[in-house]
Amino acid sequence: MASTVPDDEPHLSRLRTLCLAFPDAHEIVTHGRTAFRARVLFAVHGGMTKRSADVPVRQHPRSVLVQVPVADRTALEQDPRFFVPAYYGAAGWLGLDLDAAPVDWQEVAELVDASYREVSGARLVARLDAEGSPADRDA
Repeated sequence: MASTVPDDEPHLSRLRTLCLAFPDAHEIVTHGRTAFRARVLFAVHGGMTKRSADVPVRQHPRSVLVQVPVADRTALEQDPRFFVPAYYGAAGWLGLDLDAAPVDWQEVAELVDASYREVSGARLVARLDAEGSPADRDA
């Protein structure tokens, strides 16, 4: 299945450059969305909220989904730019809507770095520490 987002979409292009700079990272398409994985998924471009009895599904086509450290989750959920994504939210992921405000790419880099560290395992995190994180470079 191909991605539902054109390759030249500006946020995706910038996110791709960032994510592929992490050790062993590669790009895949899953459920029509561009995603990045090393050992497992650590970032996904685009998402939506889950429908509930009183809230309809809300699409966030230009967003980034990341695994959030437990210690950061409550604070991030208070920020209106963030949303709990369908399917991923139950596993501790949050989405950052890149259209909700001007994008702070350093913040995105730090979120992707934290997500990578949450899911990639000790060997890849050690390699990231040794090589330096893309979040420590100009994002």
